[in-house]
Amino acid sequence: MGYNYFFMANHLSSLKRIRQNHTRRLRNKYAYKSTKTAIKKLLIDKKNKKQYSIVISMIDKLSKKNIIHVNKASRLKKKLTKKLLF
Repeated sequence: MGYNYFFMANHLSSLKRIRQNHTRRLRNKYAYKSTKTAIKKLLIDKKNKKQYSIVISMIDKLSKKNIIHVNKASRLKKKLTKKLLF
């Protein structure tokens, strides 16, 4: 199969579900990590308004795709805005 873990599934549909979950988990992890990296870059260069709008957009996309909760997205945006204060 090409995966590094052992399948305990007995049905083809459950094997497919395992593959789908693995793919989605990796995709969500990548999106979240790249957003965190963008936030760190923004906090280093606090005067960059373009980077700020990119980060806010990334956070909104994460909450829209249910990778993070809506309230967490709101908290993150609030903290960033408070730290930067253009």
